[in-house]
Amino acid sequence: QVQAKESGGGTVQPGGSLELSCEVSGRPEVKKCIGWFRRASEKDILEGVAAIWTGGEMTHYSDSVKGRFTVAQDSSDPRVGHKMSLKMNTLKAEDSARYYCAAKFCVYPPSGRWYEEHFGFWGQGTQVTVSS
Repeated sequence: QVQAKESGGGTVQPGGSLELSCEVSGRPEVKKCIGWFRRASEKDILEGVAAIWTGGEMTHYSDSVKGRFTVAQDSSDPRVGHKMSLKMNTLKAEDSARYYCAAKFCVYPPSGRWYEEHFGFWGQGTQVTVSS
């Protein structure tokens, strides 16, 4: 079975930076799409902010984070799984949310509308608060 686990959340001032990590374990031999989603506490909307494919460098970003966030695959161990990161710069108050890492099996890189696809494996999430 595939599992995703996030870490690295916290509180940061506006304009600051934070890095989230996601460890994806299970079925390491199968290519996956990894998506970062967020849900603000006052909104009932799950927003897809970034996606990456474990089989290559294909990435996607939402307009709200493009140019500020960077998603990457930091390591890949065929025996264990993948470690992904979401580097967030120039953070704004509206970036405050619970961030989730999700995975799905992907033969091909994620499409431009990846956030509408079904991700079957989700982490518990990690809270990011941007406040002065």
